Amino acid sequence: MHVTVIGAGLAGSECAWQLAQRGVDVTLCEMKPEKKTPAHETDNFAELCCSNSLRSDQLENAVGLLKEEMRRMGSLIMACADATRVEAGGALAVDRHGFAALVTEKIRSHPRITVVPGEVTAIPDGEVVIASGPLTSDALADTLQGLLGDDSDLHFYDAAAPLVSAESVDMDKAWFGSRYDKGTADYVNCPMNQEEYDAFWEALTTAQEAEVHGFEDSQVFEGCMPVEVMARRGHDTLLYGPLKSRGLDDPRTGRWPYAVVQLRRDNADGTVYNLVGFQTHLRFPEQKRVFSMIPALHDAEFLRYGVMHRNTFLNSPRLLDRYYRLKAEPRISFAGQMTGVEGYVESAASGFLVGVETARRLRGMEPINFPQLTAMGALGLYVSNQSITQFQPMNINFGIIPPLDHRVKGKRNKNAELSARSLAVIDQMKDEVLK
Repeated sequence: MHVTVIGAGLAGSECAWQLAQRGVDVTLCEMKPEKKTPAHETDNFAELCCSNSLRSDQLENAVGLLKEEMRRMGSLIMACADATRVEAGGALAVDRHGFAALVTEKIRSHPRITVVPGEVTAIPDGEVVIASGPLTSDALADTLQGLLGDDSDLHFYDAAAPLVSAESVDMDKAWFGSRYDKGTADYVNCPMNQEEYDAFWEALTTAQEAEVHGFEDSQVFEGCMPVEVMARRGHDTLLYGPLKSRGLDDPRTGRWPYAVVQLRRDNADGTVYNLVGFQTHLRFPEQKRVFSMIPALHDAEFLRYGVMHRNTFLNSPRLLDRYYRLKAEPRISFAGQMTGVEGYVESAASGFLVGVETARRLRGMEPINFPQLTAMGALGLYVSNQSITQFQPMNINFGIIPPLDHRVKGKRNKNAELSARSLAVIDQMKDEVLK
């Protein structure tokens, strides 16, 4: 039994691991280090190109549920994330370099996984999983275009936030804390008064943007909206988004500031922080000029500026089944963001499902149909839902999971019950999944 997996991002690494753990020999093709995209910095697998946060770790949140499902079923990505986590309140954030290094070590040391470096330009014979990511090389993208026709020609734009050195933040104008004092004080909060915010907003909405071929504001995925695009929607938009001050009491005044920029730890040592919600495609000198207007960042050392890149995804409802297999040629499966799942965890989850199901099929076993009651199942069923006419990338959410059959007071309580129901199903399936 043999499978070729193309791409060693989160989805490809998870998929290769699940296949190998079930006795399948895997050839894992990764174009790094021979070729990199503008978003890649290292040679490691599962590199986090944008935020270092895997978002909420709470079961009242759908992505928290998806994480817990994956933990209970033996996910490589979740094990490595938990081992390299950095404090981030109720979120699961990781030391991005430590995380990728650990995934790489696990993959390279598995006796059933053979890593082959170099760009793949044609689809190999036999069983293949294409997890080449939203930054698929032009040559492979052309091959896929020929295979899939117009259904592959979809895309949106994604952006990453800048990183600053911790020692360059003026802590006389900032403080450590979490919203409503929830959890530990893991965020650096950088307040602005109304006058400072007004000047910042004006500069942000008029700053020079880097040229991105074919980009328009309407083509941005909402979950990674560049901060300048968000600002252009209105003077107060940021105040209800990444700069909201609700629940953040400034210890110097005892009140919520007019606006607050939060910084989240980006590495385990706490020497690097990212600007939360500040994905951007401004020109680098403009990022330095505008973001330095935040009082606590007036002398900030920018270790990495924000970048923007095109993400390609498939018209999956027309092309893929619930196992992420190509309906027209089932020997070929897809995994990761190119299927239209959005987010690190969702990408890894698709790789997990593809790995499990491909291994079962090769071993002559019946497929495991994760029900829609589970986050894992709901995601696969959304991606393959042929009734969707305007398909767009989407994060996991409780809206695609069937509601409870009884009323529950309070959204958090309702979500907690939905998660408990889903995890009860996963626990019943777990032994079969792990075979």
